[in-house]
Amino acid sequence: MVEPADSVSKLVASPTLVAAQALVGAATSVAVLTGAGISTDSGIPDFRGPEGVWTKDPQAEKKSHIDYWINDAEHRKSRWKRMADGQIWAQVEPNAGHRALVALERRGVLHTLVTQNVDGLHQDAGSDPHHVVEVHGTTRRVACLDCGYGAPMQVALDRVRAGDDDPTCRSCGGLLKSATISFGQALDDDALERAQTAAQQCDLLLAIGTSLGVFPIANMVPIAKANGAEIVIVNGEPTGFDHIASVVIDGSISEVLPLIVGGPGG
Repeated sequence: MVEPADSVSKLVASPTLVAAQALVGAATSVAVLTGAGISTDSGIPDFRGPEGVWTKDPQAEKKSHIDYWINDAEHRKSRWKRMADGQIWAQVEPNAGHRALVALERRGVLHTLVTQNVDGLHQDAGSDPHHVVEVHGTTRRVACLDCGYGAPMQVALDRVRAGDDDPTCRSCGGLLKSATISFGQALDDDALERAQTAAQQCDLLLAIGTSLGVFPIANMVPIAKANGAEIVIVNGEPTGFDHIASVVIDGSISEVLPLIVGGPGG
């Protein structure tokens, strides 16, 4: 069942929305997987959509590989300066889509919120950090690539503002980097295990704002399906798993998701 949302008013009375509301209302254990699409209405561009960062600038995707960070000092300095100057998502706020997911937690039905995003907006919206799994890390912290030292990102940015244009670890001298997972870096095993467990144990999986094209995390959808869960996908573009979903909705996530979660039983 697939329906594009040309307008919120048109979607409100649609069988597709009613079906999604019913599935959420009946669920007792909900796993959520979110991608960049849930944060676009907060002013953070996605990566692979029509207006995505990498769609417009394929070179930017190449520079997301860890080798660029390690081997290109000028790239590091430029990135540090942009972060210190507040040019990268400096003052973004969670939107209604993020806040809608908090309602699942308050109802006691949220199993795990797995996000591919690194912006921390789920926690800002009120989601319990213990329920959130950030499979690609977070921009809110800095990490040493050698010894694993970690600290709030502000610690590193204060050093950049004080004149250290390429800060290194004060414990071992290694390169510092935001605590995010770049291409070429291994995903955290614990995060992947929690995501798989959520997919295996939930009775409903909500996939929101993700193309479901990044693996292994996209495997949450077929794993949940194989274990008997219903699948609801909310995304602005078709995904590779639409054919196994119970409901697929195309629309503005900040408008659609509160309707789904706040519907009958929500």
